[in-house]
Amino acid sequence: MASSDPPGDDSLYPIAVLIDELRNEDVQLRLNSIKKLSTIALALGVERTRTELIPFLTDTIYDEDEVLLALAEQLGEFTLLVGGPEHVHCLLPPLESLATVEETVVRDKAVESLRKISAQHSPADLEQHFVPLVKRLSSGDWFTSRTSACGLFGVCYPRVSSTVKADLRSHFRNLCQDDTPMVRRAAAGKLGEFAKVVELEFLKSDLIPMFVNLAQDEQDSVRLLAVEACVSIASLLPQDDVEQLVMPMLRQASEDKSWRVRYMVADKFTDLQKAVGAEITKTDLVLAFQNLLKDCEAEVRAAAAHKVKDFCQNLEPSVQETVIMTNILPCVKELVSDANQHVKSALASVIMGLSPILGKHNTVEHLLPLFLLQLKDECPEVRLNIISNLDCVNEVIGIQQLSQSLLPAIVELAEDSKWRVRLAIIEYMPLLAGQLGMEFFDEKLNSLCMTWLVDHVYAIREAATLNLKKLVEKFGSDWATNTVIPKVVAMSQDQNYLHRMTCLFSINLLAEACGADVTIKMMLPTVLGLAADNVANVRFNVAKTLQKIGPTLEQNILQGQVKPCLDRLGQDADFDVRYFASEALTVLA
Repeated sequence: MASSDPPGDDSLYPIAVLIDELRNEDVQLRLNSIKKLSTIALALGVERTRTELIPFLTDTIYDEDEVLLALAEQLGEFTLLVGGPEHVHCLLPPLESLATVEETVVRDKAVESLRKISAQHSPADLEQHFVPLVKRLSSGDWFTSRTSACGLFGVCYPRVSSTVKADLRSHFRNLCQDDTPMVRRAAAGKLGEFAKVVELEFLKSDLIPMFVNLAQDEQDSVRLLAVEACVSIASLLPQDDVEQLVMPMLRQASEDKSWRVRYMVADKFTDLQKAVGAEITKTDLVLAFQNLLKDCEAEVRAAAAHKVKDFCQNLEPSVQETVIMTNILPCVKELVSDANQHVKSALASVIMGLSPILGKHNTVEHLLPLFLLQLKDECPEVRLNIISNLDCVNEVIGIQQLSQSLLPAIVELAEDSKWRVRLAIIEYMPLLAGQLGMEFFDEKLNSLCMTWLVDHVYAIREAATLNLKKLVEKFGSDWATNTVIPKVVAMSQDQNYLHRMTCLFSINLLAEACGADVTIKMMLPTVLGLAADNVANVRFNVAKTLQKIGPTLEQNILQGQVKPCLDRLGQDADFDVRYFASEALTVLA
């Protein structure tokens, strides 16, 4: 008798623990228990998970949002734990409850899980269990359930009978005309997805009227989401229908009184361009794009400026150059000196991409003056975007033309009286070096890099040493031994002790990039020589440099040259020198 009791108790144990933990006052404990749901379901087995665990969860959905979020996520992975696809419908009740809660994040996660498990329903189960759920949600009293319903039509529509399809279209129409703006927003956001699964005849007869209503909604938050639907719908319709059914709404949206709607048109412009085709682009979109580039709101101009290169690339080759030169370039010229830095930065990130499209002559005549203006812009992001994309101009006009036009502007910035401008240019140097090549760099820009090492501002000297390291990593240690190291070593004889310290800082970084052989042969003698410097700051930096480069050196060099030097510095009259020398000896011991 006694031996037959425990199994019954044991099988009840997991659910009892779960109930206790889910009723605990500590949120973290409740959250942990939800995250262990799959383990509990495994312990209970599929039958009891369906008959006990899922009903229990459905009845207890009244908790903190983070617990509900975890539950919504877990239930999406529960198909196998309830016995596979034939029993998956038993997960619908708790997820239906979660799809109606107030917190948006929880609702979205519940909808995501419902979409996931809808694919595991058979067509019969979809009609028997899933579609009724969609209908209940879409006619719920609270707007929360109706917004959740919008995300479920696209996943169940393709796999149900034509009668049920008609019913679903009718429910979706009601959601598009709902009194609550949040519901209309959700419907507008999912209209494009629904359009992709609806048959063409019903797309024209049922969905286009919904789209027209949403595109003319009184709320701009609804109208802007209709722009997204416009992309999907236009790509599904034949060309004549696009002109007749979609373009009136698109023209209206591109001139909408709300800047947020115009912003959405600008943001989706290249998608719209591909969806409506070349002919409509030529007749309608070019003018609309010009207007967006001249928009009174900076956010709209910036979004349109981002699309300049892609829009021009997608134009039909036969009209490409004419449209750019006549319609787009005049707007671009105005944007180069726009009052808003985000607009200028957006344009600078793509403007170089026009060079390959326009060819050498037009680039030299029309684009180079604009690049020069942008290189001198006070906003560092604009300058960086131009320098980052020099390579595509280089390919079109050649290095010679580039050096005559843009490099003087770069050199001018490198010698600017404001140290922050100089600092910005230093940071771009490795990028420029990679684009211009070693030979050209040595001829035109190498001397600049060395000049920065003796700049009167410490931040510039520090950035210049880091720049040298990056250049060596790009061009290799042979280049360093011939071009850079002799000049760095010569600085150890400089009268100014700050320059002698910069020599040590450079060696710290160059040793790392060049390797032990070059360090021993070309740089170590200089470091050891500076140990006898008459300025204590230089001497203790010798100790720090030896500590940094020591681990890369061979043992005999360490014992024969480095440690005797550090021992001498350990006896120095200056306290700091002694301290750093003993630190170095400890590290290298």
